[in-house]
Amino acid sequence: MNLAWTFAVLLGLSFTFSTSSGRAQVTPVDTPEQKTVRVDVDLVLISATVTDSENRYVTGLQREHFQVWEDKVEQTIDYFVSEDLPLSAGIVFDVSGSMASSMPVAREAVATFLRMGNPQDEYFLVEFSDTPRLASDFTSDIADLQHKIAFSTATGRTALYDALYLAMDRVSRGVNPRKALIVITDGQDNRSRYSYSNLKEFAKEKDIQIYAIGITDWSYSSRVRATAVLGDLARTTGGRAFFPDSNRELESICQKIGLELKNQYLLGYRSTNTAKDGLWRKVKVKTVDSKDIPRLTVRAKTGYYASATERVSK
Repeated sequence: MNLAWTFAVLLGLSFTFSTSSGRAQVTPVDTPEQKTVRVDVDLVLISATVTDSENRYVTGLQREHFQVWEDKVEQTIDYFVSEDLPLSAGIVFDVSGSMASSMPVAREAVATFLRMGNPQDEYFLVEFSDTPRLASDFTSDIADLQHKIAFSTATGRTALYDALYLAMDRVSRGVNPRKALIVITDGQDNRSRYSYSNLKEFAKEKDIQIYAIGITDWSYSSRVRATAVLGDLARTTGGRAFFPDSNRELESICQKIGLELKNQYLLGYRSTNTAKDGLWRKVKVKTVDSKDIPRLTVRAKTGYYASATERVSK
């Protein structure tokens, strides 16, 4: 990475958050030992990943290097953090019958991701086949999670959408400011009660990044459908979808996901649209064009639902 314009920023701050639907108001409070941040429901928070033309992570950018638009109206960035904030994450692990041959390497891939975490991070585990189940609730005990995954058995069909619905609901209750799901699956959904449209609408209501790893050992038509679904869900939430050509790539992909989550920016703004209409608002984040900084790519969630006095289900 070009060190002339890429450098790490360490702010030495600690944060406590409590968010609802991705909106929060941040108020700094100084104490003799640390600076904390209290949060309520006024600020729109966005996690953003920045990469250069060679897909390398770009760190060291400042607030003035970013621009945010909501429904094509530029917003003022009121809050900006570029350090590695604590993470609340869910592992969504496919244990359907067709995963039998992939289980050993998939377990090691998850272990790789967990080893990259910080002591303040917390994780839970959802396993799914015919139905999803919460195999382990939030914990910082990585060894316990690895133990549970080690004894998972592969059987049954694939209730992927139901598992993601359960995991999104669970991770939204996490205590940390950043929230993500890491999904490892080898097949398209063939068992869920929820449809994909149900799932996507639910994802748009949550401030969660979804990282999907699709082990696409399927027919061509099945592969196309599954990659479209996982890719769309990842793009909507500001995450990424990976489709390795072999199981040997799983561990390195989990390492990439862990690295990306450590190299993100957290931006916050108070919307100029104060209507509490409960409608979807499109969000676009980009870096400011400058001769001093090469052209960069920003990946973030595509929007959020505004708050409403009374939300009517459609």
